[in-house]
Amino acid sequence: MKTFLRRFENNRDLIILFGTWGIDEKAFSNLCTDRFDFILFYNYSADEPLILPEMKTYRRVTVIGWSLGVWAAEFYSRRLGIRPDLTIAINGTPVAADDHYGVPLKIFEATLNNITNYSMAKFYLRVFGNKSSFERNRPIIPSRSVKSLHDELRWIYNRMMEPVQTGFVWDYSLIGTEDRVFRASNLISYWNMHPETRQIIVESPHYLFDNWKTLDELIRYVRRHRLSPFRNK
Repeated sequence: MKTFLRRFENNRDLIILFGTWGIDEKAFSNLCTDRFDFILFYNYSADEPLILPEMKTYRRVTVIGWSLGVWAAEFYSRRLGIRPDLTIAINGTPVAADDHYGVPLKIFEATLNNITNYSMAKFYLRVFGNKSSFERNRPIIPSRSVKSLHDELRWIYNRMMEPVQTGFVWDYSLIGTEDRVFRASNLISYWNMHPETRQIIVESPHYLFDNWKTLDELIRYVRRHRLSPFRNK
């Protein structure tokens, strides 16, 4: 796993984002400001040490999982020892390869077995929703080799087959109705089984971060929705 870290002196807020497959720091660096420290975990196939600053220095820690990053946040939560104040799942579930609650297994396996430059261009088009959004976001599409993309997705697929009981609680689930990677109906079906998680429905594609100028702006938007009474701190 790789780590991208942005730190500024005397910041009291930390945002930890678990990214999805096939991205790098370009997907989020333009959403960062000097008002918060930021950690992005991505490329989960890489066997590199986990990097976390001292948690005691922060008054508030927010964990965001995007897409397969929802699964990754739960997978790594115990190892990292993070105790977040707020958790947000965005267009994903902890059972990411699933016919009813995630990406249908046949589609997941077909993607894994057919990674080419051409198939990745089609994948990023689905991520951004349409051609105009794809072209607008072209500068943040990573330049990664087919081998690195295959290695990462293979690693994720293998780890997903291992049962993990984390006790991780998601405060909010942000669901894009125009998602062409995770079906909105599958996302809603999963989160309907978790009344402790407040669902927020937005008319957006899989990459919905274009709706906000910064990550803390996104968090403020989410916080305006009341938490479920089932949430136990």
